Order: sequence, then structure tokens, then C-alpha cells
Amino acid sequence: MANKLYDDAVSALEGLLFDGMTVMSGGFGLCGIPENLITALRDSGTKGLTFISNNAGVDDFGLGLLLKTHQVAKMISSYVGENKEFERQYLSGELQLEFNPQGTLAERIRAGGAGIPGFYTKTGVGTLVAEGKEHKEFGGETYILETGLVADVSIVKAWKADPYGNLVFRKTARNFNPMMATAGKVTVAEVEELVGPGEIDPDHIHTPGIFVQRLFVGKNYEKRIEQRTVRQAA
Repeated sequence: MANKLYDDAVSALEGLLFDGMTVMSGGFGLCGIPENLITALRDSGTKGLTFISNNAGVDDFGLGLLLKTHQVAKMISSYVGENKEFERQYLSGELQLEFNPQGTLAERIRAGGAGIPGFYTKTGVGTLVAEGKEHKEFGGETYILETGLVADVSIVKAWKADPYGNLVFRKTARNFNPMMATAGKVTVAEVEELVGPGEIDPDHIHTPGIFVQRLFVGKNYEKRIEQRTVRQAA
């Protein structure tokens, strides 16, 4: 088994980064995002990045850190409504945006990981999403062609891993991380807990280690709440 374990995010990304690359970044909202890897990407100074991610973080956390330093050239996303800097850059023409319905984004990533170059879907027919895309009739219904997505590097966050790179995700963090792990030419995983070989029940593995080339144990997780809602005091 090739050694997949690295000391930290910086060493795990060493030799993988270049200007203009495409990166998939896991997580949903601020849940299950690869916090350490995002920080290491920011500190690397790599620029002109295309990010494939469900959302763009918030102004001072998650992918918002990379938007703040103007390292992101394009976002392929579903929801970006929590980031004012994203809005400013997009409206000023500094940032390209490719919007996707959330289910379409998920399927484009899954398709890319499965080696499927394209698929037809009804979602988006008759809207701006369909402009410029091939239309085709199936059973009397109109569908549009969407392409699979792949990335130069996928960065994901898992709860547990073993040295072979088998990953287990917790709850909401399981939304985009597993499919992104399959769709990167290289996948780098940061994990909260590393266990020994054989300690993860095979039936509990969400991402097999064959999809993961590098991993490390992360630290100093903030695990922020995107929008804190509390009951008013009586």
C-alpha cells in the first residue's frame, strides 16, 4: 500500500497545486467543509481557481476566504446567497458563475466520478439554465443535456478514516463529499479521527480508499453555524 498519510494540509497538497486549476470542495453550507485544506489553499497563493462547490461559504469562512483574496476566477455552484463578497465580485464582473440546480450539480459530479460524460434531465427546461444546451425529446418530454464534472483535485472532509483511505462521513457532511471524492483526478481528505486497519466495519464505509490518494488528521475545527436561530427569551 502506498503511504497515503500526510502530516498536515500543506504537505498533503504539495505538488498538486497550479494556477488555473479546477478544485472540487466538499460540504453543504458550512457543514463538512475541508477547513484546513481551504486555509492551506489560501496560504499557497494559487490563483485563477475554478471551484466546484454547492455554495461559496460566507464572507470570512470557508471558500469566502479565497474569494476575499481574489484567488477564485469561477464558481460552479448551486447556492451562493450567504456571501456578500461573492455578490460584489459577480456583479462587478470580477467573478464568473455557472449556476446549477442543486440536484443537477450533484448528478454532474456523480456522473463525472462514474466516467459518464453527459446525461439528459428535465430540470431547467424552459429557463435560463437551458440556454445554449442541447435539447432532446424522450417519450414526448423535453430534456436538456448536462455534462459530467471532474476536477484536478477534490478536497473533502470526513469524520473517520483508516490508513487505506476508507472514509466515513457524519450526517449532513455526507451530501457532497462522497461523490466529490470520486470525481477528482486526485482526492485529498482531511479527517477528524484516524483509526487502525480493519477498525471500520466494511458496511459502514461511505467512500472506499481506492478513491482517496492523500489524507491527514485535521485540527482546530470551528464547525460554524451558518445561520444561528434561537428562541427568544421569555
